Amino acid sequence: MHPETPAESTPEPVHTNPRLTDAEAAAEARRIIAEAYRPVPQMPTAYRDPAPLPAYGPTPPVLQPDRRIVPAWAAGMAVAGIGVGATCVGIGCGIWLACQGFAAVTLTSVLFVTLPIAAVAAVAAAISSAIRSIKATHTTTHHHYAGPVRQENNTIAAPAYGLIARNRNELNR
Repeated sequence: MHPETPAESTPEPVHTNPRLTDAEAAAEARRIIAEAYRPVPQMPTAYRDPAPLPAYGPTPPVLQPDRRIVPAWAAGMAVAGIGVGATCVGIGCGIWLACQGFAAVTLTSVLFVTLPIAAVAAVAAAISSAIRSIKATHTTTHHHYAGPVRQENNTIAAPAYGLIARNRNELNR
């Protein structure tokens, strides 16, 4: 203790356990340091099976019907609509550019000139779509399977009533 320092402000020596001897304290310190630097055991997070997959097995093939969200006729009509719109805009712009020299021609008059062209194109698209849908109703699908096949026809009743509907799917087997 220094002579200038009062006795009440002198810090006491730090001892976690004052009953340990120097040898025990050194052994405890070695144990704590060894535990802190011990490698953490690694647990595998993934496993890749090296065995080759079998070419065929006991699972029978499953029928996978082709159910698309958008019907083919609707997609065809969308493409036809985009084509008709682009054609009408192109023809209209061409007519408008050709008539730039005439002071009496306005954009409104150019649009009225292109309106019959758009109507003819829309009627042609509707007729072709109707013909395509009539042809599509008489399609026959043939499934050819090799091996044992089990076919299941399940009916799922999914009633949904009201403004806020709860979906209750029931699989009746």
